[in-house]
Amino acid sequence: MEFRNNEAIYVQIANYMSEQILLGKWEINEKIPSVRETATELEVNPNTVMRSYEQLQQADIIFNKRGIGFFVSPNSHQLIKKQQREQFMQEELPIFFRKIYLLGIPLEEIREKYNSYITATYKNK
Repeated sequence: MEFRNNEAIYVQIANYMSEQILLGKWEINEKIPSVRETATELEVNPNTVMRSYEQLQQADIIFNKRGIGFFVSPNSHQLIKKQQREQFMQEELPIFFRKIYLLGIPLEEIREKYNSYITATYKNK
């Protein structure tokens, strides 16, 4: 995972974990990797990962079974989508709209590129 400078690492890790849940890497009620395992995999401090897990737990995306580990919450998909959709609509979409307006890119071309991307990235797997 490559970290960006414009966002806290623990937030990026939480977003990465959320994406993995949405992609089905971990199913509902399935145990996710431990803080230590994730820290080793991502080459970050375990305290940073713990902060990410705490953020996800506060958002009810994961839950902790004391002494066993963290698990994917039953309604995690809906919560992740709601949270990330709101963030996207408020922060990223206005920038995207501005660019396509300034560059004069028609929405039909965007739709074609989007459909090609989805087909190539997700439907061929």
